Amino acid sequence: MSASVLRFFRRLRCSQPEIAVAQVRELRPQIPLLYVLLTVNATAVAYTHYLYAPILLTVLVPAVLVVMSIARLVVWLRSRDTDVSPQEAMAQLNKTVVLAGVLAALYVTWALCLGSYGGPYEQGHVALFIAATVIGCIFCLMHLPQAAFVVTGIVSVPYLIYYAFFGNSVFIAIALNIALVTLVMIRVLQNGFQTFSEALRSQKALAIKKAEADALGAENLRLAHTDPLTSLSNRRYFFARLDEQIELSKASGSVLILGLLDLDRFKAINDTYGHVVGDRLLAEVGGRLAAKAPNVLVSRLGGDEFGFIAEIGEDGAASLGQDYCDLLSEPYPLEGLSLRIGCSCGMAAYPASARSAHDLFDRADYALYVAKEGRQSRALLYSTDHEKRIARDAAVETELRSPLLDEQLQIHFQPIVDATGRPVAVEALARWHSPLLGPMSPMLFIPIAERTGHIHDLTMKLLGKALGHFRTMVSSGISMAFNLSANDLTSPATVLAIIAMISKSGVPADRVILEITETAVMRDFELAQNSITLLRQIGVKIALDDFGTGQSSLGYLHRLRIDKVKIDRSFIGGLQEPWGRKIIASIIALCETLDLGCVVEGVEDEQQLQALQDLGCHYFQGYRFAMPMPFEQLVGWLSENGIDWQQPASKAHRA
Repeated sequence: MSASVLRFFRRLRCSQPEIAVAQVRELRPQIPLLYVLLTVNATAVAYTHYLYAPILLTVLVPAVLVVMSIARLVVWLRSRDTDVSPQEAMAQLNKTVVLAGVLAALYVTWALCLGSYGGPYEQGHVALFIAATVIGCIFCLMHLPQAAFVVTGIVSVPYLIYYAFFGNSVFIAIALNIALVTLVMIRVLQNGFQTFSEALRSQKALAIKKAEADALGAENLRLAHTDPLTSLSNRRYFFARLDEQIELSKASGSVLILGLLDLDRFKAINDTYGHVVGDRLLAEVGGRLAAKAPNVLVSRLGGDEFGFIAEIGEDGAASLGQDYCDLLSEPYPLEGLSLRIGCSCGMAAYPASARSAHDLFDRADYALYVAKEGRQSRALLYSTDHEKRIARDAAVETELRSPLLDEQLQIHFQPIVDATGRPVAVEALARWHSPLLGPMSPMLFIPIAERTGHIHDLTMKLLGKALGHFRTMVSSGISMAFNLSANDLTSPATVLAIIAMISKSGVPADRVILEITETAVMRDFELAQNSITLLRQIGVKIALDDFGTGQSSLGYLHRLRIDKVKIDRSFIGGLQEPWGRKIIASIIALCETLDLGCVVEGVEDEQQLQALQDLGCHYFQGYRFAMPMPFEQLVGWLSENGIDWQQPASKAHRA
């Protein structure tokens, strides 16, 4: 038993600080009860011995003991609602053990001094007082075994010795019974405290495991909400935060800006230099975005698209969006290269533009679409003008679904001539006159058809009409050019449908020139390359339209099987300047080196024509020669310019 107790004391000395804090917490409601018990019992003993014992033992000594007990009672009550650190708890427990021993010694000494006064009843009261005090201390100090053991030892040993020498068999029996009960209670106390300590350790272990699980859960949640490539938050987290921010802005009345950032020319770099360089470039973009405005939430939404949420006014939004575009347009030194991309930004404001997350995103996406239509690296905030444009686009989309659309579509032709002015080809151009909306520019309805998924049907209708007219012109010896949209070139189904239509049209495939833009190639280079290969296999020629307006045209010329290029009309305005002439001369020289045909668009007057001829241009297109015209008018124009052919009436009728 003694060895077990010693081991227990040794464990107590090594107890963890968390146990000390728990001991203090459990003792706070119990120790005040102990002092109340001592005060009441001591007062009762003093009262029953008042007539038999000296006033020193019945008034003065008990008064001092009661005052000490009440003082400790007040101290414990005052500390009842205060938090203690583990170190403070250990100090408080050590102090309690010492004071418990001192008070126990004082109380038992005083009680044994009273034991010789009075009759059997008074003496029995003293014995009962000591026994009750020991038992009460054990119960009240059950969460501080050191103090309970100290009190038990200090009280029980003198108690047993005193009554053993007192000689009264009844009191000896009582003392032995009390000692036995005390030992049993001490053992129960030891077991109870061990259980208490183990429970605390288990709670601590559970708390540690819970903390680890919470930390793991938090890490998993962070990873689930983080884009691994850029370390920015991902699409899921972005839209969750967007909903939260809208609610906060609704409550505070503040303005919230949703912005979308789309990288320009990223796909070209990714296709040219590979995915490793592309991934590193995206990581650099993420780093720049994160460092630019730390208080703004920036997320990668997928691919080369990013989004941001900022609580900022509309004026500040325009500045922030443009800052992002300018920042991302600066060079990226990677893998020994200096790479350049652009960035377009579309933004929408809550509540001015929309009041729900879905509508706000759609408005920002539309602003981004408009920004990408104009100059690159531009930021645009959604406005009422865009609202009107959406309504107009919706009306156009509705008309594109009309079953009478085929009857409303027309093909006009614009000649392409050589240096002598002789027509060598005609370009088929789409025209649409809607009974409801009036004349519609291709610059308007073609992008809407692309965006809404109607471009395939529209392309096939227009190509069918163009081939039908041109079939009657085969004997003229000229060729026909037809424009393909970016969606057409990157759609295998559309390309196969075009091949089938040309094959069945009766028009020799080598007399068909399909014009594509760099934008179409950049959308998906591999698909574009495969489409061009298929088209060339049946004899179709490929022209790169609007050459010089993109950023990577030179890179595509040696990777794609292009037959000719068309210099964009925007370069004609610079013919009066030395730099403008040098650019056109460089393009012409490049085409001659690569054995490519070269057509200059937008030639409007004799002065421009002469300047271009001086630079070595051989093929021209523009108002200087002819405007786009219906087929019937084209027939007369060709005849006037030396192109005549026998046109069978049946074929003309079918066209």
